[in-house]
Amino acid sequence: MSIDRETMSSPEDAVVVPDVAKNGNVVEIRNLRKSFDGRVVLDDIDLNVKRGEIVAIIGQSGGGKTTLMRCVNLLERPEGGSISVAGQDVIADGKLLCDDLADLRRTVGMVFQRFNLFPHLTAVENVMLAQLKAKVPEAEALERAVMLLKRVGLGHRGLAFPDQMSGGEQQRVAIARALATRPSILLFDEPTSSLDPEATNEVLRVMKELADDGMTMILVTHELSFAKVVANRVVFVDRGLIVEQGDPKDVLGNPQQDRTQAFLASYAADHGPAE
Repeated sequence: MSIDRETMSSPEDAVVVPDVAKNGNVVEIRNLRKSFDGRVVLDDIDLNVKRGEIVAIIGQSGGGKTTLMRCVNLLERPEGGSISVAGQDVIADGKLLCDDLADLRRTVGMVFQRFNLFPHLTAVENVMLAQLKAKVPEAEALERAVMLLKRVGLGHRGLAFPDQMSGGEQQRVAIARALATRPSILLFDEPTSSLDPEATNEVLRVMKELADDGMTMILVTHELSFAKVVANRVVFVDRGLIVEQGDPKDVLGNPQQDRTQAFLASYAADHGPAE
């Protein structure tokens, strides 16, 4: 793929959030169960995510929150329960119904902790790649990649390789890549866990803008102050169970369950209260 600097000057545009969930729910999860080597990680989980909703999943490491999110796009295969995404059944009673994982993962964009950019490709090529695999014409893929890099504040870094970018820049490229296939929902798995405070703020700013644009998102995060401001709902997961969920101000400011109270007390001791 050949890309020059003149091409990188394409006009900026807004992210278009697809309207595909006619019943109002982009994700529906029922009785979800998952175990590893006989250890139950998710136990009879029910969760709906409405179109345009931001759901923040919090909890201790190893409690099941990332596994729950990874089941949505079948990076983890559950043993039981049902999942539908954008009105399409993915898993029913533990049986796989999705016959096109690539299409599912275009519908469900994901941003990982460690960026997972291809080191031999420039930023714009990383953002183009999934589109090209989906048979999008190269010129159209390039135009959208340039627009998305500008959208995350990196229009000037399109020709940079990952090792020439900071961690925060790489994560913003990863967000642009996840947006490239026009997903119905974005999943964020601790997107700032490996970043310094300045880079963390850059990434959180982009996520806040996406939320303001109406993008449906599930995010696993330890940034409780961010969750309190951005999320429509906070879900506390512990030992494979949804212990408590609701309005962020209620769950984070006035939790009703003992386990939630203990978790937030431990968090406050280490990081200060979620303000």
